[in-house]
Amino acid sequence: MLKKRLPGDPAPKEQVKRMLRVDHAGEYGAVRIYKGQLAVLGKSKEAPVLKEMAEQERVHLETFDKLLADRDVRPTALMPLWHVAGFALGAGSALLGKNAAMACTVAVEEVIDEHYADQVEALVLEEREPELQETFEKFRLEELEHRDLGIENGAKSSPVYTPLTTVVKTGSKLAIWLSERI
Repeated sequence: MLKKRLPGDPAPKEQVKRMLRVDHAGEYGAVRIYKGQLAVLGKSKEAPVLKEMAEQERVHLETFDKLLADRDVRPTALMPLWHVAGFALGAGSALLGKNAAMACTVAVEEVIDEHYADQVEALVLEEREPELQETFEKFRLEELEHRDLGIENGAKSSPVYTPLTTVVKTGSKLAIWLSERI
């Protein structure tokens, strides 16, 4: 069932470009978050799980690097900001303790789960881009694994869990909105 486009809605091709742009930015930001966390916790007992999640994010980023190049989509102009902000968020959350670092992961991944699910739903409703649907869904499920690993590794035990996850979720949603457009 095709969704009716409203005046001002981007054309389908532009919608896909926005999806790829924002997902590329998000995966880049995730790689930077883990680099920041590993800069602080790289010798801790949590380092292997952080490295495992970071490696999956690196693969996601490589996929979007290729999709952007193949489809002639420009990355967001905000990449320098996400370079700094991602590392700062990762290092900052890790400086609050390993549980806060895991809380940061949980917050980001919950937002990304919703984001990817919305993208898949939009593509399914418009009956297009089955390969992208599959990629988005695969990555969504891997992001949920990261969320679960964060919970298993003490995220909810952080004394700053609620305020930290609230701030990180708000910032992640703002980063999504900006990266789609700029």
